Order: sequence, then structure tokens, then C-alpha cells
Amino acid sequence: MPVTALSIKPNPPAAGPKGRGTGRNPPNRFEATRTEVFDDGWERAGKVEEAAKPPTTLIRDATRRIITRNDSPDLGFETSVNPYRGCEHGCIYCFARPSHAYLGFSPGLDFETKIVFKPDAAKLLEKELSRPGYKPGVIVLGSNTDPYQPVERTLALTRGILEVLERFGNPVGIVTKSAGVTRDKDILTRMAAQGLAKVHISITTLDPVLARAMEPRASSPARRLAAVAELAQAGIPVGVMAAPMIPGLNDAELEAILAAAAAAGAANAHMTLLRLPHELGALFTDWLQTHLPERAAHVLSLIRQTRAGRLNDSQFHSRFQGSGPYGALLTQRFVKAARRLGLDKPGRSLELSRFRVPGGADAETRQLTLF
Repeated sequence: MPVTALSIKPNPPAAGPKGRGTGRNPPNRFEATRTEVFDDGWERAGKVEEAAKPPTTLIRDATRRIITRNDSPDLGFETSVNPYRGCEHGCIYCFARPSHAYLGFSPGLDFETKIVFKPDAAKLLEKELSRPGYKPGVIVLGSNTDPYQPVERTLALTRGILEVLERFGNPVGIVTKSAGVTRDKDILTRMAAQGLAKVHISITTLDPVLARAMEPRASSPARRLAAVAELAQAGIPVGVMAAPMIPGLNDAELEAILAAAAAAGAANAHMTLLRLPHELGALFTDWLQTHLPERAAHVLSLIRQTRAGRLNDSQFHSRFQGSGPYGALLTQRFVKAARRLGLDKPGRSLELSRFRVPGGADAETRQLTLF
């Protein structure tokens, strides 16, 4: 039976910060105590206006290491770099929100407004790539928070990282939902010509109204598709992530998203199911009840059907695709549509043989430089 995309128009919230995914700031799971903000009637009007437009605060990260390693069987990469922690895009569904708790912040509004940045990211990366023990591998940007969130326009940390990777000939994979990736088209075009770069752009919905409600500061769906086309025309391998698919909310658009991606020039596509770890379950539930109260119970019910009765499944091998009849049907729909549109190709592997330490020995003999 064909699936028809629904027209879902979120209600504007009665109150909440403009341009933010959530107005809530729930305590993180590591806090022993919690505080509640309440209006005692003495607040000045200016304070109310300030609360309605919470500013972004940039916090310097003094980390001395920049490359993160993982051994997850669900991920197709082992190393990643995240120049930012927290994300201004404010996507209410973002699985990275709970990671802000490790910094002592809330996964709610804090995640969108307290952005921890790594000013020495490029220097730290150069240092780690130059170490004798470094083994070349694909470094992924955007595995946690978006490397092209709005503040990148000013800080240009991601561009600095790409400049280092280009000099060393180290391959890079990028995941983003921002058209801002096209600002670095010059570097990516040169790297792609050597088999050193590929990009995946996340497209959650084609409906600009729903997108504005779910991901308030991310690029519009139209701009993301335009970015796919621009990168593809420049010879940069680009795929699309139909992610996350949210049962009963945007999953009816799956085939339409893939068709639009193929028309724009995407080489391949992937899909993941909504994940709601830790504090994110309550945040997403609150968002549904605020923006789509008439659909909230139905959406949550369908999510539970794909997660064995829960809102989240953290198990390897099932956390990205879900389970149960509804999850299986969604996977089947993706596989069928991707095959029909020619988006089921894995794409060529990135080159590891071009890695060189500038001005030093190559990857196989550079340990001799210690002597």
C-alpha cells in the first residue's frame, strides 16, 4: 500500500524561547539536586524579554586531545573530531543532547545556548597526526554535534581542521545538516579529487514548517538539497541521511526525501530511526505535547512499537533501525526506495595511502625520525 506524506503543521508554543528547540532545562542525570525557576511576581519586563531570547554563550575547551576513538559495531568509522560540544541548531530530537550532562550542563536549553568550542582544534590535530604511532584512518566530522552549526561561520574551526587534513593527506567524512558546508567547497573539491573526502547531509523532512519547529536553527530543507546539488556538481561525493525517521511524524516522507536527494545528485542514502537516550525522552515528549498535542500519544505509541515497548533501545545492532513490525516495515521501505532510485550504492572507499607528514617521513618510515 503506498504511503502518502502527511501535512503536519506544528502549533506555535504558547511560551518559550524564540528560535530554540526547547525552553526547558531539566537537570542532567548526574546532578544530586535540582532547582526549579519560578516567577515570584518581582521580575522586570526586561528579564522576561531576555528569557524569551536566550543568547548563545561560547565556552573555551582546554582539552589537549582532539581525536576521539570508538569501537562500536554500529559505526563505520573508528576516529572522529568534534570541534564543538553542544549545538546551536537546537534539534529537539538530537541524540547528542545527553552528552552535555558530562560537562555539567543540561541537555535542554543549555545544549543549544552553552557551546563549548575548541580554539586549538587545528593545532591539536596537527600534533596528533604527526605522532609516530598515528595510523591513518578516515576522520569523521559531525559524529556527535554539527561541525557547521551557526558559530562556525565566525570561528571557522572546521575549516582549520580541513586545512590540516588536506596538508597531511588524511581522508575525512562529514555529516551535517547545514548548507554551510559549501563554504569549504574549495578544500573539499581538492581533497575529493584525491579520494580523500565525502559528505553526508542529513534531511529530516521536506516540510519547512515542521523543520523550523524540530530543528529551528538548521538550514531549511530546500537549502540542504541545494547544497547536495552544489557539492555533487563540484565532484564531491555526497550522500543523504534520512535521519532521524520519527514514526507517525516524518516517516511518511521517507520516499519523497530519497527522491529529492536523488534528483539533487546524491550518490547514496542512509536511514536511522529516532533515538531517545537518557534525558532526551522527556524533552522530546514535552516538545510533542507542546507543538503537536493532538498527535503526541500516537507518535509515542509508534516509537514504543519500534523499541520493544520503550522509548529507547541502546543495544548495538538494533538501536539505529529499531525492531518490531513497524520498524521492519520502515527498513523495507527504505531498502526498496533506495534501490529504485539508485541510492543503494556504498560509494568508493576513501584513500589511506596518500597520508604524509608534511616535511617528514611517510607513514611507513616516520618512526625512524625519532633517531
